[in-house]
Amino acid sequence: MCGICGEIRFDNESADVATVGRMADRMTRRGPDASGVVSRGRVAFGHRRLKIIDLSESSQQPMVDSQLGMTIAFNGAIYNYPQLRQELEAKGYQFFSGGDTEVILKAYHAWGTDCVDHFNGMFAFSILERDTGRVILGRDRLGIKPLYYTEAPGRLRFASALPALLAGGEVDTTIDPVALNYYLSFHSVVPAPHTILTGVKKLPPATIAVVETDGTITSRRYWDLKFGQRDDQKGYSFDDWCDETLEVMRRAVQRRMVADVPVGVLLSGGLDSSLVVGLLCENGGDLETFSIGFDSVAGEQGDEFKYSDVIVERFQTKHHKLFIDAERTLPALRECIGQMSEPMVSHDNVGFYLLSQEVSKSLKVVQSGQGADEIFAGYHWYPPMLTSDDALATYKESFFDRDFDEYREVVQERYLSEDAATAFVRAHFDKPGSPLAIDKALRIDTQVMLIDDPVKRVDNHTMAAGLEARVPFLDHEVVEFAATVPAEFKVKDGGKYVLKEAARRVIPAEVIDRPKGYFPVPALKYLRGQFFDMARDALSATAARQRGLFRQDYVDRMLADPETHITPLRGSKLWQLALLELWLQEHVTT
Repeated sequence: MCGICGEIRFDNESADVATVGRMADRMTRRGPDASGVVSRGRVAFGHRRLKIIDLSESSQQPMVDSQLGMTIAFNGAIYNYPQLRQELEAKGYQFFSGGDTEVILKAYHAWGTDCVDHFNGMFAFSILERDTGRVILGRDRLGIKPLYYTEAPGRLRFASALPALLAGGEVDTTIDPVALNYYLSFHSVVPAPHTILTGVKKLPPATIAVVETDGTITSRRYWDLKFGQRDDQKGYSFDDWCDETLEVMRRAVQRRMVADVPVGVLLSGGLDSSLVVGLLCENGGDLETFSIGFDSVAGEQGDEFKYSDVIVERFQTKHHKLFIDAERTLPALRECIGQMSEPMVSHDNVGFYLLSQEVSKSLKVVQSGQGADEIFAGYHWYPPMLTSDDALATYKESFFDRDFDEYREVVQERYLSEDAATAFVRAHFDKPGSPLAIDKALRIDTQVMLIDDPVKRVDNHTMAAGLEARVPFLDHEVVEFAATVPAEFKVKDGGKYVLKEAARRVIPAEVIDRPKGYFPVPALKYLRGQFFDMARDALSATAARQRGLFRQDYVDRMLADPETHITPLRGSKLWQLALLELWLQEHVTT
């Protein structure tokens, strides 16, 4: 729900309301229902609203609580806000609205920065304390909701989308060499606080920051993930693990039905989204579901309708199937890149973009199955980690797109940096709380890769359609539980074993036992026809030559035989280069 932005001045100047307005306007798609800007001298907040909870004007934002002396701009959804409201009312707080925004304000007044420990949901927020002038910035545990910021002498600006900061102007748009190394090595993942642009950072997940009037920023990480069984799980049988899996998932999907508008489900036909549908329909009910398919290429199927149809038939959902041919995919891909907050390489970007545009014609809120593979070990690189005696080497062999030697062949000398991606993974693996090699991989994938790849693109492309996506597998209670499940119960029989066996009690076996699928757009994997032309033209454009990111001999090698140059995770190395250039040409002037 929504987009937020703001400017904080530290030089005794008033915040630039016009600039904040431009930033908010750039996020109209995130919040097409209403807008607002509130200025309090040196601080101004902007907001674009998508009405989901409390549709009345009482929950309009930025919200000002004159009695408490606080102003908030908030993006997200707090699923347990009714319970928190009751708790706060028992403390004597009185409410003037019926939504979750005001609950955050009162919770902050009651508990200070510890308020985030009470929230179950996805959120990014800014709170201004009238009497002290402090601004509080917070982001949810799993980074489902984004928060970008840019600093300059005398001021800080923030926004839910990077292009909104660019609309504000005065941003250093040079390429960050460290981020470039991450992007080309670490499967296009650029971990916080970096972005590909030197002048734009992102607040890390599970972080709350206090911005003082003199510009001093104090931040702390308020949540982390620890692996290993709880004391009460020591005697668990496998059936007990299945029981708790379903228990935490039932709570998660039911929490995400909290809304004052209908909630549907994006149904890919895979285990994860099918289980969400099954759990929501266990006791009957009217549910809308949505699937998408593309042209097949090189014998690779472009849709999974035969599996989503099984779930639709079993649970009698009101289903919508969208088929997209290549002629429609290409122009949509250009639109999709124009809406990206950061370069996002995965083939399913345009799929989520198109699906979201279609779904938003019917609904404003959907649940989605993202996150299950990362927390329940569904990917092919997890089983080797179970027995690895060199966690870093095993992980890099499966997950990295290039080793550092090849990276040196890709970028021009002035963009060469140290092997930042390897150093980052090594440092993450060395943190306490994940004793086994597989736990180290699951933790970094949950806390870094998941956030800056699938979660980011789902939020990005659904919100580009004015659609809110809720991800029950990333309920922090589900994530914490999954970290307690013994590794062998996760990786067995191709991965997600405990989830699959628990799901048999809810959904048909043929969906569970099917070959593992993805959200396929085969034409982008193989870069044929117009998609190849698009990549070639981007890399040979005047802007690309002036920028001079990549060595020409490496680009020529990719162009000569793109289908040979595939990453270990089955991505196109050529498309990775082209997508970065396409994004820069769309958002950044040379």
